[in-house]
Amino acid sequence: MTATNICDKWREGKTTLGGWLAIPRTVTAEATARCGFDYVCVDTQHGPLDFADSVSMIQAILLGGSSPIVRVPRNEPGIIGKSLDAGAHGVIIPMVNTVAEAEQAATACRYAPRGVRSWGPTVAGLRHDYFNWEPGNVACIPMIETAEALSNLDEILAVPDIDAIYVGPADLSITLGLPPGNNDGEKAFDEALSFILERCAAHNIIAGIQSTGALTPKRTAAGFRMVTVTTDLLAMRMGINAELALARGESASGASSDLY
Repeated sequence: MTATNICDKWREGKTTLGGWLAIPRTVTAEATARCGFDYVCVDTQHGPLDFADSVSMIQAILLGGSSPIVRVPRNEPGIIGKSLDAGAHGVIIPMVNTVAEAEQAATACRYAPRGVRSWGPTVAGLRHDYFNWEPGNVACIPMIETAEALSNLDEILAVPDIDAIYVGPADLSITLGLPPGNNDGEKAFDEALSFILERCAAHNIIAGIQSTGALTPKRTAAGFRMVTVTTDLLAMRMGINAELALARGESASGASSDLY
């Protein structure tokens, strides 16, 4: 099974659906990728994963036929470059709130003269003629997840070499004075998502968001083209709870919660 790069799908105008990994195991990584997701993200920010876990999980995602993405723990050039050297097709970078932070994220993903990334694609270079492959195939994806980021959104989106942004609904909600999670129906939350979509369209930047299976059709209809459907841990818990409920003769609720 050959993995198609997520940037290729965006260039083709496609909407991409993704899975999210919090469990540090290659088996769950490959199994998730084989479900047919366009991308699978390894979460090294909030998940109980470290860099060593991510290297083998990226391999498993590629084996499963999906495009591997890594959410790095922070906006730091060494960490970003190391994840890309490990073979990630892109990085999601948390808490990008200002133009300066967006520029730091973008330049960390690119080699000179476009950026400051250091050469050394130790693992990624095994798979590609990397110097010629990297332009157009490595996605820089800052997270928009605060009220401050919203106030600077046009300037952030104008930074060169940003391919997409990724909305973190939980942190965004908290900074808007709401509880963490998806707060559809709350005026401030709805207006924030509409504003993000409008400005992304104006700047020709892909809009991404953390979602759930039930919310995904609404998000894609609104214009989000990078939508994470579920996480491994959440899906496992929901499936186990449903099977246990059936075993007890109870109705499985099927309800999900927002963990990220």
